[in-house]
Amino acid sequence: MNYGITVPFQGVPLAEHRSWYEELSELGYTDLWSSEADGTDAFTPLALAAAWTPDLRLGTAIVPVYTRGPALLAQSVAALAEAAPGRLAVGIGTSSEVIVEGWNALRFDKPYQRTRDLVAFLRRALSGERVDEQFETFAVRGFRLGRPPQVVPPILVAALRPGMLRLAGRDGDGAIINWLAADDVPRVVEEIGPGREVVARIFVCPSEDAEAVRHQARRLIAAYLTVPVYAAFHEWLGRADQLRGLWDAWAAGDRKTAAAAIPDAVVDSLVIHGSPAEVRAEIDRYVSNGVTTPALALLPFAGLDQRTALRELAPSA
Repeated sequence: MNYGITVPFQGVPLAEHRSWYEELSELGYTDLWSSEADGTDAFTPLALAAAWTPDLRLGTAIVPVYTRGPALLAQSVAALAEAAPGRLAVGIGTSSEVIVEGWNALRFDKPYQRTRDLVAFLRRALSGERVDEQFETFAVRGFRLGRPPQVVPPILVAALRPGMLRLAGRDGDGAIINWLAADDVPRVVEEIGPGREVVARIFVCPSEDAEAVRHQARRLIAAYLTVPVYAAFHEWLGRADQLRGLWDAWAAGDRKTAAAAIPDAVVDSLVIHGSPAEVRAEIDRYVSNGVTTPALALLPFAGLDQRTALRELAPSA
């Protein structure tokens, strides 16, 4: 089974990640999954890992489909695939209105169609084909990669609700899922369909200081679950009643009350905490319910030492 971790680590400069990556390999981790929001871009931490750790699989989770042009995205993917042949998985997704419109001054328009079109374009471009086509959401005229990868990486789609989940299973090689509980996984996997990779970013904090973890986790959850795409996702999952207080207070501009309104049960299901054994048991439940690649996102709450936590949650533990 693949067993991944989200990189880069908070508070650790990229130049100091080499020893961390090398130890992850020794501990039995198989995958490194990067993200792209307001920190590093998705490619740089993986490019470093490609040079430093030749046995780890690398994945982007995710690269937004709006913030790079189609050709530039194909070039970035091809370059990383060339640096780590056969070890790359490309995760793309819509991202959110906040990142696309608020931070990058682009229109968050037709997200389903944009993702579908970009999957189709990348398949053709990465194979070395000349692409000259009017897609529904963009046009590419006469583009051919000058250095197509020898091993074309699988393309995974970040998905939350049925339409995108089905797209991930039909047009993609699998799905990347995020901000959901272990008990939510079967419903999501049913929409993806059989025989596809399912990567889940799982937020973990192996600490038994439950109140400290919950206090910090509430702020993180509030920041995400008030974004429209995530709010709609959790409404589909059946959490509207539990999250109504959060959404109402947030809409009224009362951030403190909004975070406090998130029930303990929701916090505990979305941010896994407790002893290392309890956290590992919950990760196992994600896998039992259909996740094929857990990608842990380590949250250094309650004074957690990240290096120790990585060792405690490692496959070799």
